[in-house]
Amino acid sequence: MVSGQLTITQLEHKANDIREDIIRMLLAAGSGHSAGPLGLADIFAALYFNILNFDPKNPEWKDRDVFFLSNGHTIPVQYAAMAEAGYFDKEELLTLRKLGSRLQGHPERERLPGLENTSGPLGSGLSQAAGYAYALEYLDNSKHRFVYTVMGDGELDEGNIWEAAMFAGKYKLSQLIAFVDRNNIQIDGNTEDVMPLEDLRGKWESFGWHVLEIDGHNIESIIDAASMGRAISNRPTVIIAHTIPGKGVDFMEFDFKWHGIPPNSDEAKAALHKLRTLDGQITHEGAGI
Repeated sequence: MVSGQLTITQLEHKANDIREDIIRMLLAAGSGHSAGPLGLADIFAALYFNILNFDPKNPEWKDRDVFFLSNGHTIPVQYAAMAEAGYFDKEELLTLRKLGSRLQGHPERERLPGLENTSGPLGSGLSQAAGYAYALEYLDNSKHRFVYTVMGDGELDEGNIWEAAMFAGKYKLSQLIAFVDRNNIQIDGNTEDVMPLEDLRGKWESFGWHVLEIDGHNIESIIDAASMGRAISNRPTVIIAHTIPGKGVDFMEFDFKWHGIPPNSDEAKAALHKLRTLDGQITHEGAGI
């Protein structure tokens, strides 16, 4: 299945649906991460409804693109996007983090068809993606397939990321396209206070990557950047996507304290109201939680 049939407006509505599902999932679970998943909803709407080449009815399709989530604690956004895309029924989203559920707090590849990697320890996703891209380019000669990964900016503190960046640059893995969720927060505070990352563009360029910087909430820019990445034939591409943590829920936005906590019932109700009404821009609201 090649995605890409939806308009930008329809993709924006998909992103908002994903955000609503994230809130419901976290409320039902009573634990989990809020800020990161909400901030990534536009990127995942673009990935699953325009960029990725996949078939939810045949998750092991040999010609599929592959996606690796590196910052595994943001997995609610991927589960919500996968359910929206038809990998499983949306009712299953409410089993997030429950005993025996396929939807654990970090993705487990063998539990759920459509997940390409298991992630928990931060910093591993780029290595996994680079290894897969190397196999496609040098072993399988599968030039038509692409490997995508999403990393958090906080996990760029991990040395493993830069080992993988060096590897991908050396072997000019042009089928590898990485997103950095540049939301400027991590569990202990703002990234530039905990461990400064700038000049981030210069760091990636020094490792031999093609670097793009975009507004991570502009779906057209996300799609265009991925398209440009696919057109680069002599190096890997990293897309530094500037995002707002907690996007769409004003009392969560920009606040690092929401990195690792879920909303309570009242907070979830307020969050869903803001998302359903686009913070008051729409006058008629849907059903309750």
